[in-house]
This record gives sequence, structure tokens and C-alpha cells, in this order.
Amino acid sequence: MNKTLILVVEDDKSVQNLMVTTLRAHDYRYLTAVNAETAVLEASSHNPDIILLDLGLPDADGIEVIRKIRTWSNVPIIIISARSEDKDKVEALDAGADDYLTKPFSVEELMARIRVTERRLAATLCGQMSSAVFINGSLKVDFSAGCAWLDEKELHLTPIEYKLLCLLSKNAGKVLTHTFITQNIWGHSWENDVASLRVFMATLRKKLDKNKDGVQYIQTHVGVGYRMIKL
Repeated sequence: MNKTLILVVEDDKSVQNLMVTTLRAHDYRYLTAVNAETAVLEASSHNPDIILLDLGLPDADGIEVIRKIRTWSNVPIIIISARSEDKDKVEALDAGADDYLTKPFSVEELMARIRVTERRLAATLCGQMSSAVFINGSLKVDFSAGCAWLDEKELHLTPIEYKLLCLLSKNAGKVLTHTFITQNIWGHSWENDVASLRVFMATLRKKLDKNKDGVQYIQTHVGVGYRMIKL
């Protein structure tokens, strides 16, 4: 079964049903949202691999959804909209969309766009996996060995601290939301998970702050999440 998770953001029930039926027939996992608020929530909570986004949403323009998601994620966004003017396409692509499909569309073309996006994701993943060691300033993380070093001294991390460090390292430069982090570390995201996250993050930061250059590796984005700073 294809493991790609696709978020379908579409308020027109007939169009949503068409896309969902097509995805299901091709063994894709999917989530749905009918407005901008739910779209942003689903994107931050489930970290989909691809987003299919309508621009004409009932509570906000899809352009705003793109801009919000781009503050923390580089997930591929394919616009599916009835707006066919060049200025609309340019605005969406400039805001951070990766592709633009105009309604009405054929399911064959939709699937072709998704396959192209998947190939690009696979190429990116292969590039990332070619190096099993992450180096950032004085910090070194060997994912295959399960060890980390700072200033060439091994860091003594708890299992949770190490998992947090790996998650941040593999997404260096990106803001990871509290929800995304807790779901990846604990498999769920409850209110008390965020409190636990703050505690573990504080202890991890203390260990990383001991580097000889006084570099801050983890940046807090108040009310949003955390980011590994690229040095």
C-alpha cells in the first residue's frame, strides 16, 4: 500500500469526493479539510507528504493557508482552483505553492502531478539519506550509531532527548510545531505532552549550550514550537 499521506483541502463536496475516491483507488492515505482553519490544523498535526489546496475557501483565501504553512513546513502544495488567470497562478506560486492545476481537471492529470511530486520527494530523501551523519557547527549526530557529540565529546542523552535531537537535526532550519514534535516523539499530542516537551527540551538545550563557542543550537518560537538553527 502506498504510504504517501495527502491532505485534501476542498469545500466543494462533489470535488472533494472525486479526489478522495481517486486517492483511495490508488492506495493513498488521505485527510480532508473544508476550510482554512482546519487545513492549517491538519497540516501542523499530521505533517502530510503532499497538500492539495483549493484557493476559494469559505473562511479565508487559500493564499493565506500557503503563507501560514510555509512558516514551518516545506511540504509540497499543489493548488487545485477554478481561478485560471495568470496573476492568480503567479500569486499562489510566489506565496510558496509548488504546482497549479486548474478546474475542471482530469483525474489522470491530478495523479500525474502527484507522481511527479512524489519523485521529487524521493530524490530529496535519497539525498538526505546519503549522509547518515549530521554536522552543524560543533555538533555531530551519527544517526546509524545512535550517538551525538559536541566539541568532539560524546553527549550523554536520555532516549527522549536523543529522539528530539534527531528530529530537530533532520529538519534543521525548519520550525517544528509542538503538535508535530509530540506526535513524532510520543505518537500522540495531548495537552500534558506539550508540558513534558518543554521539560525535555530545556534539559537538551542545557547540554547543547555547553559548547565552547557559546552557540545556541535550538531556537524557541513562542507559542509555535522549536527550530534547529543551521550554522
